[in-house]
Amino acid sequence: MKVGLFFGTFNPIHIGHLIIANYIVEFSDLEEVWFVVTPQSPFKQKASILKNYHRLAIVNLAVENYPKLKSSDLEFNLPQPNYTINTLVHFEEKFPNHQFCLIMGEDNLKGFHKWKNYEAILQNYELYVYPRISEGKTEHKFLAHQKIHKVNAPIVQISSTFIRKAIQEKKDIRIMLPENVWKYIDEMNFYK
Repeated sequence: MKVGLFFGTFNPIHIGHLIIANYIVEFSDLEEVWFVVTPQSPFKQKASILKNYHRLAIVNLAVENYPKLKSSDLEFNLPQPNYTINTLVHFEEKFPNHQFCLIMGEDNLKGFHKWKNYEAILQNYELYVYPRISEGKTEHKFLAHQKIHKVNAPIVQISSTFIRKAIQEKKDIRIMLPENVWKYIDEMNFYK
């Protein structure tokens, strides 16, 4: 099975994440997309970041009706700080019959040459890159690389930061979140 790994804090997951993941799983050769919930770094305690299990619960709610979308807490049990190359190796060990690929925004590709062991990632994994409106240029060596696939997913200008700020300001942004995610966030009084 060919699986795309979509990493993030998902604090919270919103319809933008789901639109991108759904587009990629429906309009590429990936069979599933897994949302890999990144743990909160013990070195970066921020009050606005929900505990790992709450963010995982929210992702589980968001994907429960979409069989091609899954959640993963694999990084929760890995040593900190997490490096993508190490996480990919752990995924391969745990799921030897799967072929894993990386999903990232175009903004991340622009800084990809700074990632730990980025050459090994490119040598062993395909990258599926969705468009983002961002500053800077993509390294020339990445523009036509055979393992980098540009995905023409819709550009969604919603961020988790925007969602948190809007909730804090008592704005009605329910439409930007799956209904069950909104209910959970509201009932738990998150981001207020």
